[in-house]
Amino acid sequence: MEELYDQYKALLFTLAYQMTGSAADAEDAVQDVFAKAYDVHPERLEEPKAYLCKMLTNRCLDLQKSARRRREVYVGPWLPEPIRTREADTLETTVVRRDLLSYAMLVLLESLTPTERAIFVLREALGFNYSEIAELLDKKEANCRKLMSRARSKMGISEKEVVAADAVELAWVSRFLTSLEQGNVDQMLSLLTEDVMLVSDGGGKVLAFTRPIQSRDQVARILAGAIEGIKPYYQGSLHSEFAPLNGETGIVLRSGDETVAAIFLQRRHGKLAGIYIVRNPDKLTRV
Repeated sequence: MEELYDQYKALLFTLAYQMTGSAADAEDAVQDVFAKAYDVHPERLEEPKAYLCKMLTNRCLDLQKSARRRREVYVGPWLPEPIRTREADTLETTVVRRDLLSYAMLVLLESLTPTERAIFVLREALGFNYSEIAELLDKKEANCRKLMSRARSKMGISEKEVVAADAVELAWVSRFLTSLEQGNVDQMLSLLTEDVMLVSDGGGKVLAFTRPIQSRDQVARILAGAIEGIKPYYQGSLHSEFAPLNGETGIVLRSGDETVAAIFLQRRHGKLAGIYIVRNPDKLTRV
């Protein structure tokens, strides 16, 4: 069992995190699965990957039901919890980086039912084929294909479209950060698409917008004044840094030892189409 834990814990965490959007829930789910697996007869673990993934998927489907009830009373938009992905060449971090959907894609997953989300993650992030997915979910293969098609439709992704966002290079992140720190509205406008969306998650605990902002001019002006707007709430000086978050280059704002925000950028056709700002302190513990 210790060998199985060492071999599959990263894969199971990656699956659970993308099914729930919560690193804390993912860790609990993985621990629950291995605790129950200790009592499983060895013959049932002849194909451990499939068996453990099935146990974990069922556990996450249960977690999603309670999570949806919690999010109904959540203050403002709910964004997935960021996780730090390191560059160290270890089994765990390599698996997590390779099999992670983009942060913007995790946000879109919130529009799906738990079963649709499970199928999408298993197929697009972890590369399971439909027969394997059908086995994991106790469904017919044709039904899984239909649910996958429905999930893509809800997310605005065509059947033939590759599930991959434009990479946001360090130079682009640096340019955005410079504009943010300088409060340069014109430069900020030049970076944004016409339909850019800004989403911030404060969870009712810190200053954040209680609804998404989708207006190029409004987003540019909000961002240009963002740093100055939150400075009065922190005693120490604000500083920013690049960080490997969710397999991407993210921006972390800090005041002394306190993490103020984690920022993710989504690029489309050479401009920024989505800006996601996580400010809820409960979600920044792993940043």
